[in-house]
Amino acid sequence: MVAARRGRRPVQSGLCSHHAIPAQRDDHPVALAQHDLRKAPGQRASGGPDAGPTRTSGSGGRHGETGREQSRNRAPCRPHHDVALVDGSGRLLAKRHITDDAVGYKILLDLLAEYGDTAENPIPVAIETSRGLLVAVLRTGKRQVFAINPMAAARYRDRHSVSRKKSDPGDALVLANILRTDMHAHRPLPQDSDLARALAVLARAQQDARWNRQQISNQLRSLLREYYPSALAAFEPWKNGLCHREAQELLRAAPTPARASRLTRKQLLAALKRAGRQRGIEAEAERLRDVFRADWAHQPPLVEDALGKQMLAVLVQLEAACTAADNLSEAVEEAFPQHSDAEIILSFPGLGIQLGARVLAEIGDDRNRFADARGLKAYAGASPITRASGKKSSITRRWVKNDRLNHAGYLWAFSAITASPGAKTHYRRRRDEHGDWHAAAERNLFNRMLGQLYNCLQHRKPFDEHTAFPVDLAAAA
Repeated sequence: MVAARRGRRPVQSGLCSHHAIPAQRDDHPVALAQHDLRKAPGQRASGGPDAGPTRTSGSGGRHGETGREQSRNRAPCRPHHDVALVDGSGRLLAKRHITDDAVGYKILLDLLAEYGDTAENPIPVAIETSRGLLVAVLRTGKRQVFAINPMAAARYRDRHSVSRKKSDPGDALVLANILRTDMHAHRPLPQDSDLARALAVLARAQQDARWNRQQISNQLRSLLREYYPSALAAFEPWKNGLCHREAQELLRAAPTPARASRLTRKQLLAALKRAGRQRGIEAEAERLRDVFRADWAHQPPLVEDALGKQMLAVLVQLEAACTAADNLSEAVEEAFPQHSDAEIILSFPGLGIQLGARVLAEIGDDRNRFADARGLKAYAGASPITRASGKKSSITRRWVKNDRLNHAGYLWAFSAITASPGAKTHYRRRRDEHGDWHAAAERNLFNRMLGQLYNCLQHRKPFDEHTAFPVDLAAAA
């Protein structure tokens, strides 16, 4: 290893590793890396073609290019992967440029087999993503697949070159060397069961559908506030507001306040019945009629009609989002009870089928994924992090975490406060004695209950209130 000096800051030109590298034969490959491209090179994030490098002239191409040259540079490129295969000494054995399809996957598997990959002794793989068909192909059998965070890979890149150069084949080589030197510092993808992985797909899709439904509902509410305040006042007593089927049926029947004020009692009764209402129809129709016929401010007629057409377009999106969220919720309710961990998870206060499925989706059912409860707490962002340097030390919340599990944890802790006497006492003690804010107290409660969930899953035991909060229950009594 050679070290040069640049000013007062030493620059090492070799590979610097702070960990011992195990002795391995030079002819045995130890790592393979894929550089996964989420979009084809030469395309912008929006999906449109890019004329070339970042710095472009006003016409969208390189400076001084003719129209024909710019057109040639805009030629689309198929999604691909760059492969680098190294041995124990870091020597590059092979590199490939494969397409993201079945043909490319076969080329990759043939390359691995050529260099000694077997079912009993597979070659480990590093890749920048944990999803996709390529990952599914590589995870078959006993192969370890390591999903390396792109930010971590960028830090490793500086160990090999200080010029800040970057290329896809170079990144593949960096990923391979990460496994060669620091495999013990990275965790492979968990070996979850197929049912757990299917639940993860459904639970995350259901959560995304609910977020999408809420976003479109907010857009519709903002639009109605501009020209249709009587609708907001009429739907205010209903649960879920604009997502309620009765609200959507009435907006479809009367997209403008002028038309709503002309609705008869018979038309209102028919709309409520079409939405599925069975009780209190007469009283509800009378209330709606009074609200719609009250004195409200109006937009000009032409503007009001245009806004009504815009509202109907947003309403179609909201109805589709509501249907998708309901269908995915039913799918989760059908699949989650089939898992062996469902009974233990549902025994915890504050966890129902939907929220319990989200928790299981993020922690998985591979019991060897986390070495102890502290690892799970750090993964969920429930435990604090300490930053110390010299005489300065600070304890703050974690910002790098599993956001989905952290979001589920806040809902879990909030529900547990009313469902568990011990959880409520623990929360009040954090607020009164330790001076925590509401969010910090909930995060502390989530941290404690997550550790309890880890131990219950490890020992296959359901939640027990007296074992979980013995001191808190005694204080409450």
